[in-house]
Amino acid sequence: CYRENILKTAKALVEDTKLLVSGAASSQDKLAQAAQSSANTITQLAEVVKLGAASLGSDDPETQVVLINAIKDVAKALSDLIGATKGAASKPADDPSMYQLKGAAKVMVTNVTSLLKTVKAVEDEATRGTRALEATIEYIKQELTVFQSREVPEKTSSPEESIRMTKGITMATAKAVAAGNSCRQEDVIATANLSRKAVADMLTACKQASYHPDVSEEVRERALRFGIECTLGYLELLEHVLLV
Repeated sequence: CYRENILKTAKALVEDTKLLVSGAASSQDKLAQAAQSSANTITQLAEVVKLGAASLGSDDPETQVVLINAIKDVAKALSDLIGATKGAASKPADDPSMYQLKGAAKVMVTNVTSLLKTVKAVEDEATRGTRALEATIEYIKQELTVFQSREVPEKTSSPEESIRMTKGITMATAKAVAAGNSCRQEDVIATANLSRKAVADMLTACKQASYHPDVSEEVRERALRFGIECTLGYLELLEHVLLV
């Protein structure tokens, strides 16, 4: 029954998304109403997803994590969408902020769809791992897009921290290779969860270290390029595991 609740609440969220996007072209009041409504809906959706995760039982924590990650992605996309909507409010149709708004709306719909696919796959043990891996690949691609934007990180960290974060990639790679060999759904799910965190941590640390005051522009460009190359290489590895 939790699946029906998730489906119903997710549909309501998609309607809220449409109102948010159209709200950018209307009054501030309508925009504020749409933002408030979507915030209420995402809270409800998070609750029903948590209940769904709990109903799986404590003997399957990795699948619970997959579900929780899926709702986290939807919540982040909604937050970005609300930000983009505020930025595009009362702007002309050809303003760059309008393109950002369309991009944010697209990510939002992608992540809601991904959540619904994940909820469906959770009930089918034969496809759980495959679905978790697909969701992780989509998440990493979105994180890479953020990384490639010219946005300067709020804080910087030492190059040593960036080096430390690459260890997670090494561990996740070994796990991915083992999952590709065993082809067990639970190994694939564990790989999906570990990969997601390892790549996100590496990209954050890489960008923060690249903008450290002691780092020259030339070194920064090289570090950012290697961060992208590492992520693309890792995505290729996950695509191979998915094929296997």
